[in-house]
Amino acid sequence: MFTSISLAQQIGLGVLLVAAVVWVLGLGHMLWDSRFHHPEPGAYEGLAVIPAQRSAASHPMERVELTPEEQEAFAGLVRTIPLN
Repeated sequence: MFTSISLAQQIGLGVLLVAAVVWVLGLGHMLWDSRFHHPEPGAYEGLAVIPAQRSAASHPMERVELTPEEQEAFAGLVRTIPLN
C-alpha cells in the first residue's frame, strides 16, 4: 500500500478506517431510525415526574408531632420570611 510507512502502521490505519466506517454507518442508522419511528403520545410508561400527593392520613413515620414551643418557634421563623 504505502512504501513510506511500516506494516504495523498500515494495519493500524486499516483498523482505524474500518472503525470510522462502522461508526458512520451506526450513526446514520440511529439517525434514520429516530427520524421515522416516533413514539405514540400516550405510550410512555415511566415514572411520573412529580409523585402523587398522599392523603392527610399519611404513614406515622412521615409525621412529626411538634411541642407547643416548637410550633411557636416555627411560626416565628415563618413570619421572618419576606413575602415579596
